[in-house]
Amino acid sequence: MKTIGIIGLGVMGASFAARLSQQGISVIGFDKSEDTIQTALKKGIIQKGTTHPKDYLSLCDQIVICLYPTQIETWIRTHQSYLSKNTLLMEISGVKTGILAPLQEMLRSDLEIISIHPMCGRESRGIEHSDPAIFDQANYIVIPTEKNSQSAIDQAVELGKILQVGHIATLSVEEHDRMIGFLSQLTHVIAVSLMNTHENSHLVEYTGDSFRDLTRIAEINEDLWAELFLLNKEILLDETDQFIASIKHFRDALESEDTEEMKRLFIQSTKRRKLFNR
Repeated sequence: MKTIGIIGLGVMGASFAARLSQQGISVIGFDKSEDTIQTALKKGIIQKGTTHPKDYLSLCDQIVICLYPTQIETWIRTHQSYLSKNTLLMEISGVKTGILAPLQEMLRSDLEIISIHPMCGRESRGIEHSDPAIFDQANYIVIPTEKNSQSAIDQAVELGKILQVGHIATLSVEEHDRMIGFLSQLTHVIAVSLMNTHENSHLVEYTGDSFRDLTRIAEINEDLWAELFLLNKEILLDETDQFIASIKHFRDALESEDTEEMKRLFIQSTKRRKLFNR
């Protein structure tokens, strides 16, 4: 049985740990907060845990790094000397360009790192919001490069199966970041912008599902998402410009009372949205 180390027991890291523990995997948790470690131990999310990584890193066959993107390189530089030979590292950051290549360059020659991205993040932060059920039927992406071995790719896919995700796909770094710029980052820009359009606290007693559904992700981790947006800046700017053009087109149809064009847009959006229904 493999032992998997989880670096960072926030909402995603602790959710990883909880699901793996449910599946009978031996999980060691690493976090800078002793309170978080103790919470994870008490809840059975991990079997062992520490705030001092060198204590247990050599026991891990695989490492899943659940840190903010800009923290990963420093963590690896500081701690890779404690890892056992041939340990496989996986990182789950939401953007890959500018992150993965430098990590592969500075890694010990006997180690390997591969990117994965479970598409099931949560707006809240902290172990208290973790939930292994977020992986149920989630999409899960493996992002290999030419420096990854087939064994690493196979292990990344196998991890997705252990997590019980719904669909496993493989994308290149470039494909991933373009996809994430539209499906995830632009949607957060829209939700944040909608919440900031008016001071709307007085509308709480009148809102319906449409506003709640559209703005769910506006409750956002400002530290993490500022990093992600800047790391994917050019792609996100392009996606935002395309969205602005789409909004303007609809506004123009409304202003000119072009009923047929508005209906065409409604029909097109309805047809496209049905593809995403589960």
